[in-house]
Amino acid sequence: MNPDCFQAAISQFDAANAQDPRGVEVPYAQRLSAWVERLCPDASEALRLAARAQHICRWFISRETYPAGRAGYLQWREDLKKFHAEKAGEIMRGIGYDAATIGRVQHLICKRNFPRDEEGRVLEDALCLLFLETQFVETVEKTGEEKMLGILQKTWRKMTPAAQQIALTIPMSESCRALVERALK
Repeated sequence: MNPDCFQAAISQFDAANAQDPRGVEVPYAQRLSAWVERLCPDASEALRLAARAQHICRWFISRETYPAGRAGYLQWREDLKKFHAEKAGEIMRGIGYDAATIGRVQHLICKRNFPRDEEGRVLEDALCLLFLETQFVETVEKTGEEKMLGILQKTWRKMTPAAQQIALTIPMSESCRALVERALK
């Protein structure tokens, strides 16, 4: 790992996210990085970079610009992955990263070869845990409890057993805890 390039990339990712008019992307990226480091203290440079750039400039592509429903949602998510990967690659190229490292980061951001890619699993575990930690309540309020049960079940299936155990230790309200328990029955 080249510490100077790595720190320059992190700084530029954070600077790009600091432009978020909602003010949520820098803390999100920092929390995701912290989860990756907790789950995999020896995480590769590419995995650490992918975590920090996972949602880079996410506000550029609004969900409202896509059709309502599952198909629109899935297309929006797919387009976001490509956008995040391209933006991360652009920043990394400007810093002087080699094509192989850029490609690996983009591979992880786009979730290619998931779940067979071990680093991709770490990143997905971190994303799921961060969702439970920071977006659970908001999602329940938006979707309702019944839809949230399905979301929780899908989230749970994506996580490794180790991440599932950590998820059970995340502080949450009694009503959220009860919803998790219902989803896992």
